[in-house]
Amino acid sequence: MRDKLTDALYGLGWAGVKKLPEPVAVRLGTTIADQVWKRRGKGVLRLESNLARVVPDATPARLAQLSKAGMRSYMRYWMESFRLPAWSAERARDNVEIKDVHHLTEGLDSGRGVILALPHLANWDLAGVWVTRALGVPFTTVAERLKPETLFDRFVAYRESLGMEVLPHTGGSAFGTLARRLRSGGLVCLVADRDLSASGVEVSFFGEAARMPAGPAMLAQQTGALLLPVTLWYEDTPVMKGRVHPPVEVPEQGTRAEKTTEMTQALADAFATGIADHPEDWHMLQRLWLADLEDRGVRPA
Repeated sequence: MRDKLTDALYGLGWAGVKKLPEPVAVRLGTTIADQVWKRRGKGVLRLESNLARVVPDATPARLAQLSKAGMRSYMRYWMESFRLPAWSAERARDNVEIKDVHHLTEGLDSGRGVILALPHLANWDLAGVWVTRALGVPFTTVAERLKPETLFDRFVAYRESLGMEVLPHTGGSAFGTLARRLRSGGLVCLVADRDLSASGVEVSFFGEAARMPAGPAMLAQQTGALLLPVTLWYEDTPVMKGRVHPPVEVPEQGTRAEKTTEMTQALADAFATGIADHPEDWHMLQRLWLADLEDRGVRPA
């Protein structure tokens, strides 16, 4: 029953929110965010705990301020996402500003294949719409398999409507398909600041051990594709901004595992730069650091 309710609520969001006048949708998102923040549930408390590592000198009042802004940013993500299927290419182009996009376009022009790796900052779906509709470049991504299955199907259909090819994270051969797309000169976009497999790469993230997925680094090594970190952020205007960071190169020396670790650490460092600059836009409401996973009784692999 809980799964059916969750699925129904998301369905209502996609069906109803996009029909609202935009100012109404914005106010609705802010109201929901503030109410959720006031309840101080597990997600809000986990967000504050994560932000305490990002801003270690923050007072309790500052952390509360950041978490409130973070919930508003998170709800902005959802309000935008429910409305994205109706966005035109012109609107996507006008509402997104990406710095140093030449790293992406030059990589694609070379025919080498490009991997964009992003953390959970601002609205990665909106960034995808900008790529597909404003740049006119299709891409392949991977989605976490959600419960119930009908909800996962909704997300797949939603992202496919935005011009993305979506592969399930489990239950298939996602890595092989991604490698084929890259070898043919295509674009792959991966959200890569949280490991879903429990077998990722250990990195230092804001001074503590965390685990991030090995996939982006391994794909770059196996296919010769360009690996580019991307960070995003909101500002007071309707425009979302972002930056394509310089490429993470494959080291010349070391074993495959050593190269993967070094490259994943470079991604973590680029993500940390963007998150530290805009902590309120990092939508990490789950446990991430190994110490937190151990506290919950989950033994790192």
